[in-house]
Amino acid sequence: MHSPQPGFLHEPIRETPIWGEYDVVVLGGGPAGIAAAASAARGGCTTLLIERYGFLGGMGTAAGVTNFCGLHANVHGTLRQVVHGVADDLLARMDGLGGLSEPHVMFGGKIAAQAYDNAALKVAADGLVLDSGAQLLFHATLVGVQMDGPRTVRAAFIETRSGRHAVLARTFIDCSGDGDLAALAGAPFEKGTSGQDMMYPSTMFRINGVDAAAAGDAYNHFGRLMEEAEKRGRRFPRKTPIIRPQKNPTEWRANVTQLANADGGPVDGTDAAQLSDAEVQGRRQIVDFFQFLREAAPGFQNAYILEIAPQVGIRETRRVIGDYQLTEHDVLQCASFEDSIGVNGWMIEEHVAGNIAFRWQDIPGSRGFNHLPYRMLLSRGMDNLLVAGRCASMTHLGQSAARVSGGCFVMGQAAGTAAALAAKVKLPPRDLPVQTLQRQLEADGAYLGRDVA
Repeated sequence: MHSPQPGFLHEPIRETPIWGEYDVVVLGGGPAGIAAAASAARGGCTTLLIERYGFLGGMGTAAGVTNFCGLHANVHGTLRQVVHGVADDLLARMDGLGGLSEPHVMFGGKIAAQAYDNAALKVAADGLVLDSGAQLLFHATLVGVQMDGPRTVRAAFIETRSGRHAVLARTFIDCSGDGDLAALAGAPFEKGTSGQDMMYPSTMFRINGVDAAAAGDAYNHFGRLMEEAEKRGRRFPRKTPIIRPQKNPTEWRANVTQLANADGGPVDGTDAAQLSDAEVQGRRQIVDFFQFLREAAPGFQNAYILEIAPQVGIRETRRVIGDYQLTEHDVLQCASFEDSIGVNGWMIEEHVAGNIAFRWQDIPGSRGFNHLPYRMLLSRGMDNLLVAGRCASMTHLGQSAARVSGGCFVMGQAAGTAAALAAKVKLPPRDLPVQTLQRQLEADGAYLGRDVA
């Protein structure tokens, strides 16, 4: 692994041009950022969404996930969609483009997920954000912040193809996934359980040319085929493969890799050297696994690799500490909170060394979802910074559940709505009456989960 040279280089002081001044600036264009920007703009705020790629979707597009998890919950034995609001708008747009599959049942009927085409998500997200009145700035990377005292972010510094600029805002929403803005602002955060042991990343890939008739329900048999191959001496970096067909049945997505450092620990997605090595490692694992598929899996003999995701899929890095941390107990016990801003129906899904550890709610004996409290969006010690998505305030295991796209849509819509409502009454988001936020979320179609015990 490359080790950067020690030492420092002094940079001269510069005058940085201001790109613009907004009511709300959102960093990161994944599900949380899409929902946050659209909700803030619909609430009457001048809003800018900053994204480092040339498209939206976050891990769903840049990391090739192509599958919405967490939109559904198993409610007393019945699978139902529990994430609505902005998510419904996006789903409808994707369906209108012909790029959204019907939900598919997983894990023996315990939960459902929903596959989609990358292109449809990119196009639909563009339209959703722009139609809301928000502005988009692509190919822009956060590189610093300027504070107005220890509790208030005044400006974000970004590098773009047009050079370095400053963006000013009344409220910032960090949907970066890695908590980049919060960390630069000095907000407290955690990583993993001991500061190091985060969940392992994966590199996703898509396969085309599959004989769908011959493959059949191959997704139920890959684990057995891998066990048989291991008896013959083949080794895999991870058990529990997740390989499923897309809307076009000749195209399948594969989630099978696991990326580790030389010491066996998980790659840190905020470490440039580790992340660079992981990109190469992921592609090597894909080539090896694809060879196994062609040799062992019915219907894959003439298949080919359609796409390797543009970047490693990161599950966990920084988790910003907020006024409340969502916990494993909250998820498994289907906790209720008076300041609910929506729900999470996904199980504990911890990516550990060599495998995935699942822990489920009482299914079908429970409502199958927990409330997500507004307090988990409020960065501790900060007055004008909200955090939504996988970097929001959760413990390691709480985050393993609510980090998926369903929970990110919920958190993003609540953060954007709260920013807009707080701006109208000139209050910090923390001082906004939560009942005001909840009424607006429900008026906008969000489901808060307060009708099921």
